[in-house]
Amino acid sequence: MARAFLFVLDSFGIGGGPDAAAFGDLGADTLGHIAEFCAAGAADRPGLRQGPLKLPNMSALGLLHAARAATGRFPQGMDVPPRVFGYHGAASEVSNGKDTPSGHWEIAGTPVTFDWGYFPSEGDAFEPELVEAICTAGNVPGILGNCHASGTDIIARHGLAHIRTGKPICYTSSDSVFQIAAHERHFGLDRLLAFCETVRKILDERPGGRIGRVIARPFTGERPETFERTGNRRDYSVLPPEPTLLDRLTEAGRTVHAVGKIGDIFAYQGISTLTKANGNMALFDATLRVMDEAKDGDLVFTNFVDFDMLYGHRRDVPGYAAALEAFDRRLPEVDRKLKAGDIVILTADHGCDPTWRGTDHTRERVPILSFGPGLRSRLIQTRTTFADIGESIARHLGVPPGPHGRSFL
Repeated sequence: MARAFLFVLDSFGIGGGPDAAAFGDLGADTLGHIAEFCAAGAADRPGLRQGPLKLPNMSALGLLHAARAATGRFPQGMDVPPRVFGYHGAASEVSNGKDTPSGHWEIAGTPVTFDWGYFPSEGDAFEPELVEAICTAGNVPGILGNCHASGTDIIARHGLAHIRTGKPICYTSSDSVFQIAAHERHFGLDRLLAFCETVRKILDERPGGRIGRVIARPFTGERPETFERTGNRRDYSVLPPEPTLLDRLTEAGRTVHAVGKIGDIFAYQGISTLTKANGNMALFDATLRVMDEAKDGDLVFTNFVDFDMLYGHRRDVPGYAAALEAFDRRLPEVDRKLKAGDIVILTADHGCDPTWRGTDHTRERVPILSFGPGLRSRLIQTRTTFADIGESIARHLGVPPGPHGRSFL
C-alpha cells in the first residue's frame, strides 16, 4: 500500500475554461499571461526576478503540455522540455463557482451543484437586520466597513477607528464570504475567533443561499502604514454537501494529513492531523516534515495559499512569477522523499489571473501533474471534472470509487 501527496497551488489556473464567458472570464489565463508578461520584461522587479518565466521542474512534469491541452498553445517565452515525465493534463470545473471550497471539494470528488449565496456589490453589503443580529449576539458596539473591499485596503482605511471603537471590520468580496478583520491585541485573537463562530451560526440560520465561509482576518500594527495581517487566519466553512474523498479515506482507517488551510476548507471533516504554517516556503517545509511521518495508505493534502492571497488577488505579476519559480526550485526535495509506490499530484482549485480586471478569481482549467517512482509519462488530455483527481487518489490508495469523476490512473 503506497502513499499519496496532493498539493494545490492555490489559483494557478492555466486558461481555457470552457464556460469562462458565463463568469465574465473569457480569455483569462493565469499561467499564460504571467508567462507573456515575463517574456516581455513586464514582470521584472529589481532584487526579486527578471526575464522569461522559468519553471524547469514543473515543465519537465508536463506543465506546458497541460497548458497546451487547456488552451491550444504553449505559454509564451517558456522553454519546452525535450522529454516529459509522469502523467500530465488539464481539468475543467463543473461546480457552480470559482471559489476555494468549490474547487477543493470537487478535487476531493464532490462537485458543488447548489448555488452559493452572495452579498450585494453596491451599497451596504449586509442588511440592517443581519448587522443588528451579529452585533447583539457578538456583543460588539457596531461594525465598520460593510462593503466589498480588498482586505489590506479596508484594514488601512478603518484600522485606527477599529482600535478606537472596538468595532470589528466586516466586509465581503465576489466570493461567497463574510470576512472579519480585527486587531490581535486590541480586540483579541480569541475574541475574534469566537465572534466569527457566532456569525457563522447566524448565517447558517439566515434564509437564502449558503454563505461559503466566514473568515477571521487578524492583524497587528499601530498605524495604517504598519498594519499587517498575521498567519492566524481562520476560515469557518459550511460542510461539503456529501462525503468527500477525505471522509472515505478516514472511514477506511487511513490517515489524512491536512497542511495549511485544508482543515478550514473542509470544516475539519475527514481530517486526521492538522499542520499550520504561514507562507509558501513555511508550508513547503511543513509538508516535507509531514511526508516523513506519513505511513502507507496515508494522504498528505497541502494548500499553498500565497499564489492566490498575496499575488493573484493583489494583481502582482512579478510576485506571482517569483513565487512560482521559488516553488519550482524546491520540487526536487519532494521527489527525494518518495518511496516505491508513492504518487504526487500537483493541481489548482481555480484561477486568479493577476493581469485580469478586478481582483476576483478567474474561471479557468487547472493543471494535473502526477509523478512518482515508476510512473511513466502519459498525456491524460483534458478531464471534464476536477473530481477525476480525487478518484485517481482513491484508486491509488485502494478505497472504493465515489459517484463523481473517473480515475486517470
